[in-house]
Amino acid sequence: MNQTITRVPVAHDSDLKARTGYAFKINDEEIALFKTSSGQVYALENRSPHPKGGVLSEGLVSGEYVYCPVYDWKISLLDGKVQAPDDGQVRAYKVEKVDDIIFIVL
Repeated sequence: MNQTITRVPVAHDSDLKARTGYAFKINDEEIALFKTSSGQVYALENRSPHPKGGVLSEGLVSGEYVYCPVYDWKISLLDGKVQAPDDGQVRAYKVEKVDDIIFIVL
């Protein structure tokens, strides 16, 4: 079964500030884009896995983690996993950078 890979341009790397989240939609999916202090760019589903939710793009970025702004859950930017003692996961999206353009791979 062949699966089509779609690369969607979402931002210019030079426009992104480190340790800041950016929210946008692709189709019906709300995605949060994060740039770390080291310049890496990651993308996660833009909602906390906490049952009452939370908007991750508004969270604090520290190292390779984002902290849910409502419940302070520590979530890995690498794979979307919530760190212990909490439990859960959000979808992590593959990010590609070509020249100055950031793409989300769907």
